[in-house]
Amino acid sequence: MQSLGRFPDPFLAEIAGQPEALRRAAASLLDQRPTVDRLREAGVAARTIIFTGMGGSYDACYPAVNELAERGVPALHVDTAELLHFRRGILGPQTLLVIVSQSGESAEIVKLIAEIAKQHLRPVVVSVTNGLSNDLAKRADIPLDMRAGPEIGPSTKTFVASLVTLSAVARLLAGDDVDTAIDRTRAAAEEAAQAAERLLADAEATADEIEQWLGACDVTVVLGRGPARAAAEMGALTLKECGVMAESLESAAFRHGPLELAGPGMAALVLATERETQHLDLGLARDLVEAGAAVLVISPDGEAPEGAHSIATDRQDRALMPAVSILPVQLLAWRLTVKSGRTPGTYVRASKVTTRE
Repeated sequence: MQSLGRFPDPFLAEIAGQPEALRRAAASLLDQRPTVDRLREAGVAARTIIFTGMGGSYDACYPAVNELAERGVPALHVDTAELLHFRRGILGPQTLLVIVSQSGESAEIVKLIAEIAKQHLRPVVVSVTNGLSNDLAKRADIPLDMRAGPEIGPSTKTFVASLVTLSAVARLLAGDDVDTAIDRTRAAAEEAAQAAERLLADAEATADEIEQWLGACDVTVVLGRGPARAAAEMGALTLKECGVMAESLESAAFRHGPLELAGPGMAALVLATERETQHLDLGLARDLVEAGAAVLVISPDGEAPEGAHSIATDRQDRALMPAVSILPVQLLAWRLTVKSGRTPGTYVRASKVTTRE
């Protein structure tokens, strides 16, 4: 425990380690320049682009897929289990397949890459993993190392490092030259790291504040749209991995039925970070407040309706905004884990690497 310094447990230490993970992932792009060059060339030749992963690795792909769509480049976003069992027919020789896996050893990932190896005409495989000494990276045509560093608890450093690497991937596939893609990604990562440091300056006090906001609510939802879905989905997953029941929903979909659950027993974390839909998300937050729910709005400037709690993230490059906006959810997960008597960052039934499908 002495190595944790001022942190009481490894999970909080890993949450606090995310700013440096952002910086490491960005700096690694320069060290991997030859690999990045190959990715740029493969992107020019590809007719179909697919992003895949499981859990937090899948969630981290949301901003990249949205960035490509915004720039007129269609890309599919399919979880690896679905791709493995039902959609392998789209994995042809003109496909660029970006596989994200923090460990590179998850069950579905290992099976998919083994099946691809059997194909006579196969896709170009780009891997994004934490380190290159894993099955996926060794079999990939273009292996990228996110360099998040060691991690034992729910995805924190690996999530934000994935966002950084995928931000560069999206820029390259959208047509940016290599120098531009690397420079812009590094600048965005530094801004996000500084914003994260501000939010984490007194992490335990912030966690206490958010726990007090939550109160005794027994239904927790995390809502977001577009690139913000990365933080919403990963945030709800982190809460569940810490033994707290929470669901993530796309903000618009929430009105299509789940809104009926709104009331005094509900806590809603609303990620109002996307410029196109911020007014809609704030409107949803207002309706939830009026229904009696406890509402926490996470937005760049701290804007929130009367009666809602708010946390400001500052405005970031949208590809990396989820790396900052997820922090309050992570801190809540940590605090609730401690309160429940569980050991933060450990698993009871699940595992860090899922090796069985």
